[in-house]
Amino acid sequence: MRTSATSPATRDRLIHAMTEALQRRGLHGIGLSELLQAAQAPKGVLYHHFPGGKTELAVAAINAAVVALETRMDALLLREADPVAALRAWLAGAQRQLERTEFAAGCPLATVALESTPEDTALRGALARGFAALRERLAGVLLRAGLPSTRAPALATLLVAAYEGALMQARVASNARALSETTDTLLDIVARELREATANP
Repeated sequence: MRTSATSPATRDRLIHAMTEALQRRGLHGIGLSELLQAAQAPKGVLYHHFPGGKTELAVAAINAAVVALETRMDALLLREADPVAALRAWLAGAQRQLERTEFAAGCPLATVALESTPEDTALRGALARGFAALRERLAGVLLRAGLPSTRAPALATLLVAAYEGALMQARVASNARALSETTDTLLDIVARELREATANP
């Protein structure tokens, strides 16, 4: 029989607690004792699930955040026939979260990226893979919607880069204007390019 210290639920709670910490305070903004308290996990359990300690847990949280974002996008694409509407709903989710937390919770990937150093190879590797996965998923959406393969990846890169920057601006200003304006502008570009691509196949 498994104990609570070795159950999958404990591991999930640790990842969830780390994700929350990364969104709100960054990797270096929370100590291990506080993290374990947030996860309701006994001391010593962290290294059972994550032998690499806090860094390995942060990598797991980054990976989980990317999977959650991709899962949300896939669900919206199944529900929305219009890819632009699906993307709008997906991007709006981050704004709702930001406003719901009174501008405390940003993107965990961006937060860690800003505080990482060249020595943080495991973290930067996870971040690079995470951002690449999001770009690739967005490029796939745009390709299926009709954009040419010569254009979809570049536009996907613009979406990720501009949105992350706008999210950061909105968070520090405690005002969602930069985020909503960036979303509207980005999706106007996507809609226009899709119209032109389908009009001139």
